[in-house]
Amino acid sequence: MRSNTSNTRFALDTAPLRGQMLAGSMPHLHVVVRGRVQGVGFRYFVLKRARALSLTGHVRNRPDGTVEAEAEGPRSALEAWLEQLREGPAGARVDGVDERWGDEGSGFERFEIVGS
Repeated sequence: MRSNTSNTRFALDTAPLRGQMLAGSMPHLHVVVRGRVQGVGFRYFVLKRARALSLTGHVRNRPDGTVEAEAEGPRSALEAWLEQLREGPAGARVDGVDERWGDEGSGFERFEIVGS
């Protein structure tokens, strides 16, 4: 007799392993922060806050004096992170944050500082 049940597993039937994700499976947020944000520990602030919220992505200084960051994770965590970036660490002055939301994930494995 032939069984009607199948043991076939599909990629989406199982959760991704810790540190892995399927591209496009998490909201993506790209930000550029303007103000006195270089030389004041801003990138480390961004890194610490992102890791505390279990976000993945990166942050870097740009030649024009701004700080750019990209992150992926649950929408609520990204929104909390964005609010923290608008405040910044002591010693920084945030004049503005340009944000761009998307659904296309990049598959970051962790959050890190890139560049020098």
